[in-house]
Amino acid sequence: MNPRYDIQSAPTKLGVLIPGMGAVATTFIAGVYAILKNQAKPVGSLTQMGTIRLGKRTEHRSPMIKDFVPLATLDGLVFGGWDIFSDNLYQAATIAGVLQQETLDSIRNELENITPMPAVFDKTFVRNLDGNHIKRGNDKWTLANQLRDDIRHFKEQHGLDQAVMIWCGSTEVYINQSEAHLTLERFETGLKENDASISPSMIYTWAALKEGVPYANGAPNLAVDIPALQELAKIEGVPIAGKDFKTGQTLMKTIIAPGLKSRMLGISGWYSTNILGNRDGEVLDDPGSFKTKEVSKLSVLDTILQPHLNPDLYGDLYHKVRIDYYPPRGDNKEGWDNIDIFGWLEYPMQIKINFLCRDSILAAPIVLDLALFLNLAQRAKMSGIQEWLSFYFKSPMVTEGLYPEHDLFIQLKKLKNTLRYMMGEELITHLGLEYYEN
Repeated sequence: MNPRYDIQSAPTKLGVLIPGMGAVATTFIAGVYAILKNQAKPVGSLTQMGTIRLGKRTEHRSPMIKDFVPLATLDGLVFGGWDIFSDNLYQAATIAGVLQQETLDSIRNELENITPMPAVFDKTFVRNLDGNHIKRGNDKWTLANQLRDDIRHFKEQHGLDQAVMIWCGSTEVYINQSEAHLTLERFETGLKENDASISPSMIYTWAALKEGVPYANGAPNLAVDIPALQELAKIEGVPIAGKDFKTGQTLMKTIIAPGLKSRMLGISGWYSTNILGNRDGEVLDDPGSFKTKEVSKLSVLDTILQPHLNPDLYGDLYHKVRIDYYPPRGDNKEGWDNIDIFGWLEYPMQIKINFLCRDSILAAPIVLDLALFLNLAQRAKMSGIQEWLSFYFKSPMVTEGLYPEHDLFIQLKKLKNTLRYMMGEELITHLGLEYYEN
């Protein structure tokens, strides 16, 4: 094996900084501690449970991914972050109600030792939340530099050389790209002039990139995908990824839709509705935040099915998405899908899916994998958009002029081939003709 990249050794300690230490963040962090105590397994994590085939099938080489590429280890992760509520992580995890109290009590000391830093918050962007654990400043430039101070202090406090930032905060209201988003110079001027189009998630992104910290956007907010911040990522040589964790209903769409397309089965309609009652549901009860999520969810089918190439099968597809806030359900989201399909001679058929999922349980391993893979990318000196991490997102970022790849199985091939390429292994095409040639 002759790696194509000069990859630095994995750090003994890696900081994981999280804006928004609610249900997803506490489930992720508590889960890592529970796994380290052998109370559970890291189910759902490619970095911890996935294997990767190397060479020909006859070679029978399929190591664990974590043994193939030099990743930081779970016992070296150090957690910190920001939130608009001052509860320590034990309190926050108890309020979130995702994990059993018995699990939380077994790691209570570890969780109580983590208290979020005051957050950058603007109610204009998240209308259904209020919190008093927030930063104060005369302008957004001041707030952004307070975040930079937090990052530096966190690294110094824990003796860290490397850190990553994963946005686990709420979905912000839908906004269009503005002048302040187009170049880094305009963006930084906008910070100083309190430009109304610069959101808290953009402020966190800027602070992370200025400190050389890789950043992933787990929400559908317009943030790291604006030209100004992509410009900054390139200048600072920092990897970025996003956006919107692919967890429940959209995960199922990226599994089912490629299968229907592969068999050339038509789809006339796809109706999706969700009920959930956690903080995310409360935030999405606001039409502005729902619009942001809706755009992210609606983009998936069009890219997978390519109706412009398959007009007879998908040209008239009606796609509807709804999300309803239903407090009794808590973090246990329920998604219903009604899919009207047609087959031979255009005879109609239906598929019904009722996915009773746990949103934070599905998101937690994504946070872990992104933290470890982004750190790997940084140590390999890979900067800017990391399209190979599209596997984890509803709205994958791509360079200008490309359409995003949403097919989950193509995304997984891309991810694993990137790892093979990094480590100097042969790429796998699955052609297989060599096994049958005389």
